[in-house]
Amino acid sequence: APDMREGEEDSFEKADNKVKIFWNAMMDRFKKPEDYEKNIINSFKKKELPEMLIVVDKLLTGFDAPCATVLYLTRPLKEHTLLQAIARVNRLYPGKDYGYIIDYFGNLKNLDDALTTYSGLEGFDEDDLKGAITAVNKEIQKLPQAHSELHDLFKTVKNKLDHSAYKEHLYDDAVRYQFYEKLSTFGRLLKLAYTSMEYELNTPQLIKTKYREDYKFFLNLREIVKYSYSDDLKFEDFEPQVQKLVDKHITTDGEIVVLTNRVNIFDKELMEKEMERIGGKAAKADHIASKTVRAINVRMDEDPVFYKKLSQLIKETIDAYHAGRLSEVEYLNKVTSYEKDFSTRRQDNVPSSIADNDIQIAFFNQTNAVLEAELKDRPDVAAALSQGIDATIRAHIFDISAVIVDWEHNNDIQGRLRIALDDFLYDAKDQFGVAITDQQLDELEEECLKIAKARYK
Repeated sequence: APDMREGEEDSFEKADNKVKIFWNAMMDRFKKPEDYEKNIINSFKKKELPEMLIVVDKLLTGFDAPCATVLYLTRPLKEHTLLQAIARVNRLYPGKDYGYIIDYFGNLKNLDDALTTYSGLEGFDEDDLKGAITAVNKEIQKLPQAHSELHDLFKTVKNKLDHSAYKEHLYDDAVRYQFYEKLSTFGRLLKLAYTSMEYELNTPQLIKTKYREDYKFFLNLREIVKYSYSDDLKFEDFEPQVQKLVDKHITTDGEIVVLTNRVNIFDKELMEKEMERIGGKAAKADHIASKTVRAINVRMDEDPVFYKKLSQLIKETIDAYHAGRLSEVEYLNKVTSYEKDFSTRRQDNVPSSIADNDIQIAFFNQTNAVLEAELKDRPDVAAALSQGIDATIRAHIFDISAVIVDWEHNNDIQGRLRIALDDFLYDAKDQFGVAITDQQLDELEEECLKIAKARYK
């Protein structure tokens, strides 16, 4: 709070008046200083603003803010108080590997003594405690190694000027995810380096430029391949920090490197916009194929026979292209066709009696898969069985026109439904002249129930 004593004046009165005006406005809003401080602290913990808290003899205990990253020390602290202060930034947080301590007073030279004498740390090895604080410059020394390891991933790429060769090299999932991890490590160390005056003053400009240009290149490569192969990365919480690093240190005038967000794989309009970002027929085909496979995995339980077959066709097409058996145009045309089959659920050889009912088609596919030999060249019988299975299930899980809430976890409904399906399938053996073994009956019943649980919600 500002000094509100009557008659208090000094050469900074004009600036101080602004502080008092602000303070009075806050008191009008929050009534008490304690409530104002509580609001500020909560905002710091949960939001981007304020970015900094300046305190004197406050928040050493009871202040739990894992997002706190940098601690500035401007006065002497000793032993227990020093440890309490440092503990404010030692919590892990998404995108935060470690906290930073900027010590203007020289407190840290006494830290090892504080760690080994503090009774609360009895039982810890003294050598371990001495490593609790690491100088920033020691971490930055790892930067050349991280840079080399990133480049080593591409040492087999013959033409270093062929950017498409880099993407092709990352076709293998294991190699690609290794690339993501090593790029993330390099980026975090580079971000740390840009906070160090020693790095700025003592690192040759040629090396700094090399790091900057390589990071920009590999970051763009990451954006290309992660969307080409629809990788679901877990670095989202770190992305805002990467974007700040890019904006401040990596790009130059006129350059743009944008880290884009994941796109809903079922949103066709957004998918089409995303395609506009991707250049080259093969890159577009990779993107369509991987997005479709991801979407198939989400919907697999809704029609497992159809989706497994479609997923296998896409995989075979991807392998054929990368083996050189398909041109880029053929590759793009094939995966585009498969993507359309997925979005429309279009399937060939479905009897007209069930053609407009996706759920009955799923039962039809499952019935044919389990009773393949028995139903060969008898699609109408398979369709009739799928209609009967659907009618039996609906009779037990619907209340008038609505699905019974949580029916799939209701043991009574499950029990009655299984008995009814048993009865229907046993009767169907005589009605349709289909030889169904007990093992086939159990398998068909189980798989159809899985489909029903996925579709009737």
